[in-house]
Amino acid sequence: MDTTLAALYPDHIRTVESRHDRVLTETGFDHAVIFGGSERTVFLDDYPYPFKVNPHFKAWVPVLTNPNCFVSYTPGKKPVLIYFRPVDYWHKPAGEPEGYWVEHFDIRMIGSLDEARQHLPTGGRTVLIGEPDGVVEDWGFAAVNPSEVVDRIHFARAWKTDYEIECMRQANAAGVRGHLAAERAFRAGASEYEIHLQYLRATAHNEAQLPYSNIIAINENAAVLHYQHQEREVVPADKRYSFLIDAGASVNGYASDITRTYSEHDDEFRALIGAMDEKQQELCAEVRPGLDYRELHLSAHRKVAEMLVQFGFVNVDAGEAVQSGMTRTFLPHGVGHLIGLQVHDVGGFMKEESGETIPRPDGHPFLRLTRKVDVGQSFTIEPGFYFIDS
Repeated sequence: MDTTLAALYPDHIRTVESRHDRVLTETGFDHAVIFGGSERTVFLDDYPYPFKVNPHFKAWVPVLTNPNCFVSYTPGKKPVLIYFRPVDYWHKPAGEPEGYWVEHFDIRMIGSLDEARQHLPTGGRTVLIGEPDGVVEDWGFAAVNPSEVVDRIHFARAWKTDYEIECMRQANAAGVRGHLAAERAFRAGASEYEIHLQYLRATAHNEAQLPYSNIIAINENAAVLHYQHQEREVVPADKRYSFLIDAGASVNGYASDITRTYSEHDDEFRALIGAMDEKQQELCAEVRPGLDYRELHLSAHRKVAEMLVQFGFVNVDAGEAVQSGMTRTFLPHGVGHLIGLQVHDVGGFMKEESGETIPRPDGHPFLRLTRKVDVGQSFTIEPGFYFIDS
């Protein structure tokens, strides 16, 4: 048992309960049922896609790989975990629930999805939160994913509990082990595919457990922002110039997101990487409560402009490089995003619980976070400096 997480979880579950208490009261519902999700079968086949649990569900319990589970919550009562454990000789059913979190739930075992109905609340108005699957949403719920409920929950998710922060801290530690192994593999001449395998081994993850698909890019592949392949061919030593890796890890459903770039040689590109690292650290130093995150994004563009001038890529000053939109060619994405139960965590544009949003700066359509920074929030700061042919 992880004693740190065990010590932090009770306060976490009380926070989750209190948020739902308030949301249900404000929106006129008596109960909430959070559906973990069901498996989806591949078209014209009989095997499922990898199961991805509803993030609302894993905020309550670290049950990540078992479909057809529910959390049922009524304010003032112990939350109920409806746990799917069928008799099955084709697949190995989920194990018995165990760990530091189980004492906080009234656990009901079911062998089929339909059995869950007898454990759901009766009387009053019940809201269902989760992905409709064609069956569950027809069980007589008063509403399914109403915006007035999910907007309030999403807005609050920007503030992390100590338990959530510890999960992400451990996810970062696992990611670091993977990144160090990936760099060693690159230096040893491995292919993108082999580097990817070394990352998986070092993090003790399989493909389905990654919070997002690894970006493992040698040479010009790094100029594709979400490069989606892992080439099997080994790049000859005299044609290996650079390596970019964007990869994370997951602990109890909480994500890390780390990007690093390396140069094969002690050259101008390595100097660029060093300058970019300095700029990124300067951005981190600008963070303070009350900061408009949009200003952090625009500050990143000013720093990219300084690099363009410093390395002689443009023949204008930094101010003009920003004003003309030139920096958007080299930094086409947003500088960061909320992170937690999802890599790109929800609520990044929300001004308040009502769902009203904060617009992106003009000319910056891919920024994922426009809120003001506050204590307890978790977000990334990842400026880029890309040379993209298109």
